[in-house]
Amino acid sequence: MNYEECLSYLEKVQNSGIKFGLDNVKTILASFYNPHKKYDSLLVAGSNGKGSVCAMLTQILTSHGFRTGLFTSPHLVKAEERIRIGTSLIPRRGFCRILTLLKERIEDLIALKKLLSPPTYFELMSCLAFLYFKEQRVDMAVLEVGMGGRFDATNVVNPSVSIITTISFEHQKFLGERLSQIASEKAGIIKRGVPVICGVEKAGAYNTIREIAEELKAPFYGVFKNKRCFHAEKTEKGYSFIYKTDEEEYRFSLSLPGEHQGRNAAVAIAASERLKKNWRRLEKQKIIDGVEKTKWEGRLEVISHHPLVILDGAHNEEGALALKKYFKDFPSSNLILVFAIMRDKKIDKVAQILFPLANKVILTRFPYYRAASPGDIKKEAMSFQDRILIEPDTKRALNMALRLAGSQGSVLVTGSLFLVGEIKKIESYAKMFPMRPLLLF
Repeated sequence: MNYEECLSYLEKVQNSGIKFGLDNVKTILASFYNPHKKYDSLLVAGSNGKGSVCAMLTQILTSHGFRTGLFTSPHLVKAEERIRIGTSLIPRRGFCRILTLLKERIEDLIALKKLLSPPTYFELMSCLAFLYFKEQRVDMAVLEVGMGGRFDATNVVNPSVSIITTISFEHQKFLGERLSQIASEKAGIIKRGVPVICGVEKAGAYNTIREIAEELKAPFYGVFKNKRCFHAEKTEKGYSFIYKTDEEEYRFSLSLPGEHQGRNAAVAIAASERLKKNWRRLEKQKIIDGVEKTKWEGRLEVISHHPLVILDGAHNEEGALALKKYFKDFPSSNLILVFAIMRDKKIDKVAQILFPLANKVILTRFPYYRAASPGDIKKEAMSFQDRILIEPDTKRALNMALRLAGSQGSVLVTGSLFLVGEIKKIESYAKMFPMRPLLLF
């Protein structure tokens, strides 16, 4: 398949929706002699911060000279963003070649009745990543877990360390209504005897994960078990952080904005310390350099200064609260919010957190089957009717926000990484926002 044919194939697969279970992935990978078992891996699950922690760990390992694969989701502009070696995206030619091979193998397996149903989009991309990482002979693959954990396509590996960032209410239809149920699903990545790094701070969810780790005799490390181990201090340019482990004290600032990124860095540091013990030797200063140099698109990403335009993928209450804290610490004048979100999210609660920050809220929509319509969002935010405008077209919504903000105002685009991706796809992006080139790390 050429590139356009690959994209068309993926679009058809994506419309098949979500399906839980590991059978498909195991069957496909077994037909390729289990490429995911040919290198070491890290599994990173959680509700928020997964992508940032994965990016930090990749930068830390790369700075030590290790060939590091990175698999994340979703992508912002193109599917290749999900699969990288260090900072480099999988080349288009390699992407098409492996996807074509997978498509042919899947058709054969279905014909032989070894595969009972076609894989989902996420399953397909996971298999593509596993094959590419084997081909590239990585030392370590850093894998961002998808929606859950227990039945996630990435959960076929036996990682060197299992990492759980945070737990908050999300995807209750699939993961359960209670926080303890969600925590239990996320903790499904824990393997017998494999160390667990837990950045969760909510007591109920934390205890659930710790108990599962104890049952599996998996060494358990609570990143914030001591409330005094982490300190954030506001500075003129952002924040400075101190994180103390049982062995070391780490002082650092970050390229990534937001106090919550300091907590993500603490999780990455804790995981790195564990890797020093059961994988390879890592150096303290290179760990610090790694978290400080990490850049990750779509997380409080500034794409313009006049007006100030910020993109952030906050998609649930926890992410919205982190975003709110940032704007409380660094307030913006005449803030215009461009907002779109998935219909299965707690729209009313996210709106209650974010909408009061803005003078005007422009509701829009991104082209995805799970996207909420602007009208449905408006119904969930009745108390903010006086400041809500509706513009379903993403590009026109952004232009409206820019006009309302003026040169001295601010625009915040948030609610979903899918919306962030749509903004970044706009053809006039480079002309509209004459910024320095955006780097991933």
